[in-house]
Amino acid sequence: MTLVTTLPAAPPQPGALPQPGALPRPEARLCTCWPGATVWLTGLPSAGKTTIAEELAGRLRREHRRVEVLDGDQIRKFLSADLGFSRDDRNTNVQRIGMVAEVLARNGVLVLVPVIAPFTDSREAVRARHRATATPYLEVHVATPVEVCSVRDVKGLYAKQAAGEISGLTGVDDPYEAPRAPDLRIESHTQTVRESASALHALLTERGLA
Repeated sequence: MTLVTTLPAAPPQPGALPQPGALPRPEARLCTCWPGATVWLTGLPSAGKTTIAEELAGRLRREHRRVEVLDGDQIRKFLSADLGFSRDDRNTNVQRIGMVAEVLARNGVLVLVPVIAPFTDSREAVRARHRATATPYLEVHVATPVEVCSVRDVKGLYAKQAAGEISGLTGVDDPYEAPRAPDLRIESHTQTVRESASALHALLTERGLA
């Protein structure tokens, strides 16, 4: 009688081609047939920008889209840790985020940017960067009134400003220049997060981006 011993398969080597019949990784199933784009959600602190972006990102991922959310707090922590909150530093922060978003977008990623970006000239510079490479760019104003934002006060910023612990809070004692003609204006205080995300999804569909 001949004994046959089956050895375990060797682990794949880096750079090795996938074996026939192997299941693709989940990220390999994401759709690359749509153009990338940057969607910048501007608005006051606690307006709901990040919440709407994350809701939309989840929906788009379920539709197998390549999506990234560039969270402002994470950017401040890692990419712009050297910056303060002067007008020049705020502008530099916005331009850094805009550059990252444009690179991702022109390589097929749908980039959602829930970042205040309080000054018109800063936002227009980001738009110009995208225009120069023919990369789709949409500006969305999450137009939640400061009275509502101060009640939500997700990060406690309004309370700290009222107590004199901080200054330079956008929309309170620092300027916020609202977009005059955004691609979409969302009044998140009058509708649910899902409804807000759906309105933005409808805009993307209308523009051939979703």
